[in-house]
Amino acid sequence: MTTITLSKSDAAGVKTDAVIIGVVKLGGGVALPAGTESLNAAYGGKLVEVLSGLGATGKAGEVTKVPGPKPGKSAMLIAVGLGPAPDGSLKTEDLRSAAGAGVRAVKIGQSVAFALPTPDAECVRAVAEGALLGRYAFTAYKSADSDEAPGSLTVLTDLARNKDAKAALERAQVTAESVAQVRDWVNTPPSDLHPVEFAADAVRLGKEYGVKVEVLDEKALAKGGYGGILGVGQGSVNPPRLVRLTYTPRKPVTHLAFVGKGITFDSGGLSLKTSTGMVSMKSDMAGAAAVIGATLAIARLGLPVQVTTYAAMAENMPSGSAARPSDVLTMYGGKTVEVLNTDAEGRLVLGDALVRASEDGPDLIVDVATLTGACVVALGTKVAGAFGNTDSARDRVVDAAVASGEAMWPLPIPAEMLDKLKSHSKVADLANITGEPWGGALAAAAFLGDFVADGIDWVHLDVAGPAFNDGAAAGYTPNGGTGYAVRTLIELAASAS
Repeated sequence: MTTITLSKSDAAGVKTDAVIIGVVKLGGGVALPAGTESLNAAYGGKLVEVLSGLGATGKAGEVTKVPGPKPGKSAMLIAVGLGPAPDGSLKTEDLRSAAGAGVRAVKIGQSVAFALPTPDAECVRAVAEGALLGRYAFTAYKSADSDEAPGSLTVLTDLARNKDAKAALERAQVTAESVAQVRDWVNTPPSDLHPVEFAADAVRLGKEYGVKVEVLDEKALAKGGYGGILGVGQGSVNPPRLVRLTYTPRKPVTHLAFVGKGITFDSGGLSLKTSTGMVSMKSDMAGAAAVIGATLAIARLGLPVQVTTYAAMAENMPSGSAARPSDVLTMYGGKTVEVLNTDAEGRLVLGDALVRASEDGPDLIVDVATLTGACVVALGTKVAGAFGNTDSARDRVVDAAVASGEAMWPLPIPAEMLDKLKSHSKVADLANITGEPWGGALAAAAFLGDFVADGIDWVHLDVAGPAFNDGAAAGYTPNGGTGYAVRTLIELAASAS
């Protein structure tokens, strides 16, 4: 992946292919934020007039290109709208998005310098993250002659020699590399990423970054009684896996457990999805990818937090051996579930993993899953739903999401939802659906919560919307896999340390 550096070089004199600045929406026009004085002077003090003449309004994400001020130096100046800033302050997410939008406007082989406002280390990290995330491209299946080495990225800042800024840059680099890995996994065609290959990738990366990785194959899953994972995976010729990652630093301040849904392709099973509904279902393993990626990043950063992660991997396919509606599965731990819809499979693999994660006695369990279309109906495609068995645990994770720039909204788990799941089956402890067309995301959360041991704080993140972007790229978010939740989980661990 591209690396990024800090420099105190002057924005007007730096030699690069492009310099990216921000412009603020002010009244009916635009204004330049602090730090662009030398560039403005290089344009004879007329930079605002030049940009306004080209139609710049300062709207967030808007990109305006002008020739560089000095021949032989920067060939291009790119002004990115930061939106309104009536009190003169800018949010880190504004900077992150602006850096991403700016770098996407430049060819991948070109060098870029960022002259966005960086008054503190957090702003340095936001600019660096946006730049690195915005430069991401999934090229594994492109013809070789289309490959191009990425150009250099530089953040221009007076804090270039500051210790905190250097640490912020390192975290941005590690975070972006982890997000890129998650995006790669999500974007990989399902014919090339079955549970076996996915688990092997986790083992390889665990060795590289000093994280212990254990893999339960189908025989070990059967011996251990993991009926949910086996039941979902039994219709596929590609067997399921349960992957456990363990990072244990010296004197950890807390113990976090992450659980991820890893359905490498979801056809819906015998409760078959529509053809259009299957198109993006290679992304149904985004939760498992996110928890693996975050765990590796936390280890690389050396955060003093113990992390135990479970990635439940299966392929949900229809066949003569597939689970049937009305089959009863005995989950890990002994609870029985009547499967009334084989397309409500994510909760089944997660149920097994949540029981197992509870046995480790963590202080907090966070599961991440592309779980329900109902959550997308409720919150749209950019916002994840956050559920929890305590308000304090849920709010802690939401606060981490806000700090990291990932959109998340708290949702309830009404007690009646679990009652409906239990009463909807006449032959098992509970059904995997309520049988009602409403409140699907809430019912799924209630189902999962029933597999968490008493006394353990638990938060469920339904990322069905933001984990995969079917639309056009925007800011630092590409089309396809987004790597959603990696930054939230890293921030959760960092805030605990």
